Amino acid sequence: MIDLYFAPTPNGWKAAIMLEETGFDYRPILMRLSEGDQFSPDFLSISPNAKMPAIVDHAPDAAWGDAPVTVFESGAILLYIADKTGQFAPPQGDLRARKDLMEWLFWQVGNQGPMAGQLSHFRNYAPEDARDYGFNRYLGEYDRNLGVLENRLEDRQYILGEYSIADMLAFPWAFIAKPLGASLADFPRVADWRARIKARPAVQRAIDLHKSEQNRGQHRADNNTVLFNQSAASLRSKSKGDTT
Repeated sequence: MIDLYFAPTPNGWKAAIMLEETGFDYRPILMRLSEGDQFSPDFLSISPNAKMPAIVDHAPDAAWGDAPVTVFESGAILLYIADKTGQFAPPQGDLRARKDLMEWLFWQVGNQGPMAGQLSHFRNYAPEDARDYGFNRYLGEYDRNLGVLENRLEDRQYILGEYSIADMLAFPWAFIAKPLGASLADFPRVADWRARIKARPAVQRAIDLHKSEQNRGQHRADNNTVLFNQSAASLRSKSKGDTT
């Protein structure tokens, strides 16, 4: 059994998609991010970055020993589950294919994901009078990353040729292009790739997980200081049990 600490966001969907695709027995634990669940001492012991998703594998492979294994950060989670199940990633002995996988995992977590996340902030959650520069800046970066993905898909249906965790990582932030104020009109290969992944039953189940709990703009930077405007003090106070 794997515990999945989750909220219905693009980053949360990544781990849920992988668990649904592999058919792994898991228990979703809803994180009430607007209420500060991510700063609880128990969760910080699993995810010191105070971000979901995170997992706890209560039945790790024998090589890990008997104690549960905790994993935070979406890329690390998907790679851990891929290696555990032998699904959706090249085998570790295939060095060239594994190199390609690592490049695209790092591209997503270092480029597409952060740029899309900042675009989402300035599009949906920043104060109205502070949106324009940030929105335009990150819309350009989001567009640039769509171009990278469009070029990669020139001669293949999926990022590595076959459907893999590289696609699962990149899909959620392309899935919500329209709510981000972006368009896939100039990226037909990305649009087709997105449609192929969206049609997968496991992906649909993951996207529907706790769907009613999505933050649809009701929690913003100007009305929720728990979810936004964090600093190192956010980690220090909550980790010491201060809930004020």
